[in-house]
Amino acid sequence: MKAIKYIIFLLLIFFIGFAIYVAVQPNDYAFNRSRTIKAPTSVVYDIVNDYKEWPRFSPWIEQDTNAILSYEDKTSGINAGYAWEGEILGEGRMQTLKTVSNKAIEQQIDFLKPFESTSKIHWTFEPTQDGTKVTWAMAGEQDFMTKLYVAFSGSIETNTGPDFERGLYKLDSIVQADMKKFSINVEGITQHSGGFYLYNTASSKMSDFKQKMQEMMPIIGGYALTNNITMAGKPFVIYHKWDEENDAVIFSCCIPTTSKMTSSEANILTGQLEPFKAVKTKLRGDYENLKESWDQTMKYIAQNNLELIESGPMIEVYLTDPMSTPNPANWITEIYLAVN
Repeated sequence: MKAIKYIIFLLLIFFIGFAIYVAVQPNDYAFNRSRTIKAPTSVVYDIVNDYKEWPRFSPWIEQDTNAILSYEDKTSGINAGYAWEGEILGEGRMQTLKTVSNKAIEQQIDFLKPFESTSKIHWTFEPTQDGTKVTWAMAGEQDFMTKLYVAFSGSIETNTGPDFERGLYKLDSIVQADMKKFSINVEGITQHSGGFYLYNTASSKMSDFKQKMQEMMPIIGGYALTNNITMAGKPFVIYHKWDEENDAVIFSCCIPTTSKMTSSEANILTGQLEPFKAVKTKLRGDYENLKESWDQTMKYIAQNNLELIESGPMIEVYLTDPMSTPNPANWITEIYLAVN
């Protein structure tokens, strides 16, 4: 009998001691994970700020594919939110409390089942030389039940940190995939209206063409702005020679104008396009897909028994500005090839 009492006494001491140990654990927690994603900051921010995108990169929804999601009021911006219910995830909801465009997002996550708790989520987006540094942070308070849970299962960071790392990895993957999306539409025969334009001309190796064009286009555009010249449309490039065999391209960077202009600089000239019959193709996507766009245009010309005018205009019109449209998947380019 004394032995039983002694055992009970020892167990009581153990439970009291363990309860004290649990009670004196930190009352709050905080941790974060970061990853640099090679993408414009606004592209990454827009995906994270839209709850409809979360199933694509959420590590928890990946674990519970049968979870039921419901979006509350709106899916992005302040007060946007979504709720979930699943066998693995339990029940909970998340709401956006504050946003600073392209810089930060503050959210609150409420777990309802299997136990109740509330945490704050903080995202930051920092432009870097290599892209965007994304930091995903979580902080909250630990009540006695939470402390008891982590005493057996490990800290919240130990359990949740790997999920954050997985989520950032998946976010990186979907951002890269989204930026590579493109579509090519050969619209067929059209009539290009022609018109006056200002231009500068250069030749380069084909491998240097993109860099050279990026240097020349701002010069011609800046001249137009400095001299209050009204632009009659979007900037374009005219290809005069494209010689893959000799690795050479001759081209002009152009700004359309409403009338014939007189240039005060020797390297900026005035030209005029006469109206011409053309096959038109529209590319939505990165400029890396232009070669395929040209190939499809040439294929269309051959299949429809049209004749390419070798000395005729070959034009790329850039309807979007990469500075104001950072996602390459949204860039729009039109190609016009003169035909008979």
